[in-house]
Amino acid sequence: MNKTSEQQPINTFLPHFCGVKPLFIVVLVAELLAMILTLSSSVDASQLWQFLSLTSLYIQWIAITSCGLLCLIRPQLIRLPNGWAGFLVWLILLFVTAVISEMTHYALGEINDYHWLDADGHLSLLLRSLGISAIVSLLLLRYLHLQHLNKQQEVAESQFRLQALQSRIRPHFLFNSMNTIASLTRSQPELAETITEDLADLFRVSLSDASQLTTLSEEIDLAKRYLNIEAQRLGDRLQIEWHLEDDLPLDALLPSLTLQPLLENAIYHGIEPSTRPGKIHISARYRRSIINISIRNTLPEQQRSSVRQGHQLAMDNIQQRLDIAFANHATLNRSHVDGEYQVRLAFPHPRIKP
Repeated sequence: MNKTSEQQPINTFLPHFCGVKPLFIVVLVAELLAMILTLSSSVDASQLWQFLSLTSLYIQWIAITSCGLLCLIRPQLIRLPNGWAGFLVWLILLFVTAVISEMTHYALGEINDYHWLDADGHLSLLLRSLGISAIVSLLLLRYLHLQHLNKQQEVAESQFRLQALQSRIRPHFLFNSMNTIASLTRSQPELAETITEDLADLFRVSLSDASQLTTLSEEIDLAKRYLNIEAQRLGDRLQIEWHLEDDLPLDALLPSLTLQPLLENAIYHGIEPSTRPGKIHISARYRRSIINISIRNTLPEQQRSSVRQGHQLAMDNIQQRLDIAFANHATLNRSHVDGEYQVRLAFPHPRIKP
């Protein structure tokens, strides 16, 4: 069975308020707000720094207290629909603002040197604080919601791209396979049934969920099924050699249909155009937490790159899927060795999470 990649579903737009990064952003925004309020005030230049210091302290108390409270009740908030969760967060921010405002008034009410705490400014301070808090919190919640929607869209586009990349099986392979099955139906019905089952397994994986990963063991088995189909069609023209080391971790995860397109390229560009028998050599080893797989094939007497296109596109598709699965920690290299074409695939195990 295919293994599903370990990803938590994105079901809330609320960040982890306990985290260092969200708290740093909140403190930074609060300080910027304090500076804006100070610069827009009519306070004398001699009292500018005093006004900024007190305003900054006041806003930071509201911001940090709100973060702490939201951090405590976030497990309950994320169980609610996003609309209700956002509304409750907005009310909580207003409540914290009102409480801090009242505490500030009673703690510093006798100080008359600051414009926003003058003798008759109790109600004015409360209303202005609530108004600013309401507007700023709405803007922040709107920003978080838009960021959440953008992230959901990116995930959806990534899944769509993966599905499109995974579903690329050349039509000519299907037609050739059906012709092979038809020719064997009467002469070797049991072999025709086996090839039909192999073809069905190949297309089952091709049409499966592209976000799923498969084990190396299943990928190798699928590759062998594909080569079995092609061997019946090409006969003695195709020679296959496997070399898998004993310590190879067959439970390692990788994107499904990774090896099959590489083998298909080897046959399509190396074996089919040749008038002589060709060989494909597949080897795999495990060194320093890295799995290395090599696919090497002979080349025809005369290259037909101008006739047979699509090799580069297939390689790019596989590289993109590897980049998504292994967060750019997998490599796919191509080279010519002793007159043969070789593709080397390397990816980490245990898998590095994206």
